[in-house]
Amino acid sequence: MYVLTSDEIKRVEQKCFKLYSTESELMYRAGKGCFIKLVEKFGTCIKEKKIAVMCGNGKNAGDGFVIARLLYSYGCDVKIILCDKTPSTAEPLMYYEQALHSGVCVENFSKEILYNFNFVVDCIFGIGFAGEPRYPFDKVFDALRDSDCFVVSIDTPSGTNATDGKACVNAVQADYTIAISTLKYCHILPPSNALCAEIDVIDIGIPYDCYENGYIRTIELSDVRNVLPALDYNANKGANGKLLCLCGSYRMPGAAVICCNSAIKTGVGLVKLTIPESAYPIAASHLIQPVFHPVCEDNGMYSDKALDEILDDVNDADAIAMGCGIGVCSSTSLVCKEVLKNSKVPIIIDADGINSILSCIDILKDVKVPVVLTPHPGEMARLISRTPAEVQSNRIGIAKEFAKRYGVILVLKGANTVVTDGETVFVNLTGNCGMAMGGTGDMLTGIISSFVAQGVDVYSACRIGVYIHGLTGDVTAKEVSHRGMTVLDMTDRLGALMSEFEV
Repeated sequence: MYVLTSDEIKRVEQKCFKLYSTESELMYRAGKGCFIKLVEKFGTCIKEKKIAVMCGNGKNAGDGFVIARLLYSYGCDVKIILCDKTPSTAEPLMYYEQALHSGVCVENFSKEILYNFNFVVDCIFGIGFAGEPRYPFDKVFDALRDSDCFVVSIDTPSGTNATDGKACVNAVQADYTIAISTLKYCHILPPSNALCAEIDVIDIGIPYDCYENGYIRTIELSDVRNVLPALDYNANKGANGKLLCLCGSYRMPGAAVICCNSAIKTGVGLVKLTIPESAYPIAASHLIQPVFHPVCEDNGMYSDKALDEILDDVNDADAIAMGCGIGVCSSTSLVCKEVLKNSKVPIIIDADGINSILSCIDILKDVKVPVVLTPHPGEMARLISRTPAEVQSNRIGIAKEFAKRYGVILVLKGANTVVTDGETVFVNLTGNCGMAMGGTGDMLTGIISSFVAQGVDVYSACRIGVYIHGLTGDVTAKEVSHRGMTVLDMTDRLGALMSEFEV
């Protein structure tokens, strides 16, 4: 599925108007599609609601007038609430007059009017909103925020910016959003993505050739099924990939455990964990399948004296997961740099592996093998000497620019994780707020590294890795709870979930 800016979807629609349909036809299909989705979602219970279809005076209002008329014909108790003036644009005005002719009542907005309703269809603004609302829309937004109504936003929650994900201070908080044709940036970027709640996308019949190449895409279930290779009937453990994990330290052995377990549960044939010797007993008490290589250490972290042994392990791997829980000191920095210089296989770098190369980040430009970085917003901010807030305000742009500059694949974690090679961009829609805890990043590193070791191309491994990681979180939250779920709960379910992708 595509993710488009306001200008991009406008160009798509203009091409559709030119080649296939009139603007009024497309507006009707949008309104009808939203009506059908409302009935699918709420069933006949929607007839028990007192519904306000709140409309501005733009084209989004036209969708609202169609929705109101169809809800009225369906037997719903529905009224149109005009938030400003009667529409003057031809298409919305036509559907407004049709709604009136059909018997739909119309009222003008007042501060108290929402006391009479318990269900609102938000058609106040669409993709054209930017900045702060002018009067009277500021009062409308305040009233909606203060009401107890269930709010369904059409296309975008009013007050959100479809192009950059910004939102005005009193933007509408939707309980459900029906996106038209495609997702927009406000559906996937903070802070507006938090205002969308559950999102469904409806197809209103714009032909595929109206879209251009180069749009951001979401990662889909079909992508995972198309990428993961079938298991070879005659395979042996070596044929299913050898993964080297350079993870863990005395203070953070659990990171190594999580990474290794996640790799094992996603199908890699062999895992070797090269770990500082003081962390070995702790990790070994929780892992039975990997091969262990305890090495000498410096204050519980890798010692530079272990470098030769580590590089020997590097030469016997199909992929390397590096950084989970290793800590940061001069020795770990040296180890990370030397692995990058000497590896002949892809390297997936997370957490302290990222922190360990901050002072020599340009080394990435000279690495001869594919490199993946998986920062969270704080780590990304350190990579580019910005603040986490600045990263969050431009997740896609920052991720794409960094990946292109350094020749890496970047997985910028967080809600709607961004995956980019510097040219194309994918956004992940699986996952939930319950995953915001220590250890989930180590799990993701293990999953991606496992797929790379099994022979999946690195960019595809990143995309399907974040999808499966998020899906595991969704399954776990449903069975446990968002607040109570743990990484162990997630890894416990990961192996069984992989059955979804086996031929």
